[in-house]
Amino acid sequence: MDLSEDIQRCLVDLAALHVFAGLRSKPLMETFAALLETALSASADLNHAKNGAIKPEHSVHFDSVLKFSKAWSAFTGSFIAAQTLVSAGCDSFYTVIAEMTLYDENAFTLAVEKDPVSLPQFLRTAAAADLNRLGNIAAFDFSALGFRGAEILRASGLGEASRRMEAEARAFWAADSEESAPSVFPRGGNWETAMPKLAEHIRHSGAGDLGRYHSFVWSGNSRDIPLRPVPGPDPVSFSDLSGYEDQRKMVLDNTLRLLNGKPANNLLLYGDRGTGKSATVKAVANDLKDRGLRLLELRKNDLGDLPRIMETLSRRPLPFIIFIDDLSFESAGDSFTGLKALLEGRIEKQPSNTAVYATSNRRHLIKERPGDRPGPGAAENGDMRSFDTMQEQLSLADRFGLTVIYISPNQDEYLSIAEFIARKRGLLSGGAEKLQCFRENALRWERWFNGRSPRTAVQYVDWLSGSGEDNRFPWD
Repeated sequence: MDLSEDIQRCLVDLAALHVFAGLRSKPLMETFAALLETALSASADLNHAKNGAIKPEHSVHFDSVLKFSKAWSAFTGSFIAAQTLVSAGCDSFYTVIAEMTLYDENAFTLAVEKDPVSLPQFLRTAAAADLNRLGNIAAFDFSALGFRGAEILRASGLGEASRRMEAEARAFWAADSEESAPSVFPRGGNWETAMPKLAEHIRHSGAGDLGRYHSFVWSGNSRDIPLRPVPGPDPVSFSDLSGYEDQRKMVLDNTLRLLNGKPANNLLLYGDRGTGKSATVKAVANDLKDRGLRLLELRKNDLGDLPRIMETLSRRPLPFIIFIDDLSFESAGDSFTGLKALLEGRIEKQPSNTAVYATSNRRHLIKERPGDRPGPGAAENGDMRSFDTMQEQLSLADRFGLTVIYISPNQDEYLSIAEFIARKRGLLSGGAEKLQCFRENALRWERWFNGRSPRTAVQYVDWLSGSGEDNRFPWD
C-alpha cells in the first residue's frame, strides 16, 4: 500500500473510534494525528516537485517542511513521554498503543469487568470494530514515515536534518523488529480476535487504572479521578517481616475471606508505635494484588467522603481494603460519627467487596480527658450524661469486627527482628564475635533512640548498611 493511502486509512480509523474514543485525547494520539495530517501535505509537495510542478529552485515549500519537522518533533516527544508511563519492555509504537488499549476505561471495559456474559450485542460489535481500528493504527509503519520525512528534508537542501531523521526512522524500525513485551493483542491488526483474552484480563485485574495499579489514594477533590493511582507503592511483603506471626495470620485470613467473597470483618490494628501495623496492611495488599486485591488509602480528613467512596467501590467487582492509617480523634465530631455509622448503624449496608482496615496507637481512638469519665465533676464540665459520653467514645472501636493487638517486643524479640533484617541484607555473614557486636549495638541503639520496636530495628540496620567499613555509630 502507498504510504499516503496508509496515512489516510490511519486518520480515518482515528476519527472513527467511538467506544475507545477517549484514547484520541491522549497526547500520543493527538500528536500522531497532527503528524499524519502534515505528512500528507508535505508528501503532496514532494510529489509535485518530482513531477516538475514546482520549480527546482523551490523544491518542497519551506512552510511544509517546517510544519512536518515540528509535527515529527512533537510526536517523538510524546512517544518518549508515553514510554515512561507504560510497562517495561513497551519500546515500540505497537506495544505502547496495545498497553493504552489494554488499560483504557470505557463503557465496554467497565461492562466486561462487571459481567462479560451479558454484554449488549451492539456494544460488543462496536468494541470489536474499534479494536480492529486500533490494531491497524498500532501496525502503522513509522520507519517508512521517517524515511519519507528525511526525503522531504533532502529535497529542501537540509542534508544534516535529513540524516538525523533517518536515524530516528531506523530506531523505529529496530524497535518494531525486536521481540516486544507480551500483549494480548496480535501484531498486524485484527485485534477483534483478542477479545476473549482482553475480557479475561479485565475480569481478573479490573478495567482502566484498576488493571494497571493495585494501590490508590482517595482524591475526593477530583470528580474525574477520585481513585488516584500510586505508581510506586511501598513494596513490603510478608517475607520482609519478622515476628507478630499470629497478628499477621489474623489479617491474612480475614483478607482471604474478602477475596473469596465470604463475609469479612473490618479490622482495627491497635498497639504501640513502630510495631508494624501499617506494614502488615501494605504487605497483605502487595502479596495478594495478583489475585485482584486493591488497596485504597483514605486520609482522616476525607472521612466525610465515605458515602461517596462506598458508592464508587460498590460499582466495581474487585475486593478493596479501605486503609485508614493512624486513626484517632480529638473529639467525637462529624468524621467520628460518619465512620461509626459506616461500620455499623447505617441503613445502607457496607458493600460486600470492601473491608476497612484502620491502625491506631489508641485503643478507643478518641483522646480521653479526665472530664470525659463519670464522676463528681461531670456537671461542672457541662455534661450531665458523662457516662453516656464515654460510652459513645468507646463505641467506635467496638464496631470493628476484629481488633488485632500489637505490643512492643521484649529484648529477645527485638534482637531477633534486627538479626532477621540484617541477614536479609547480607550484613551478618561473620562468626559469633560479629553477631555479639551486632546485638550489643542493637541494644545501644534502642536505648539511645526510639525504644524497642520493629521500626527501631529497621532504623538500626539502615544505619549499619550505610556506615561503611568503619561501622561508626552516632554515640562514637
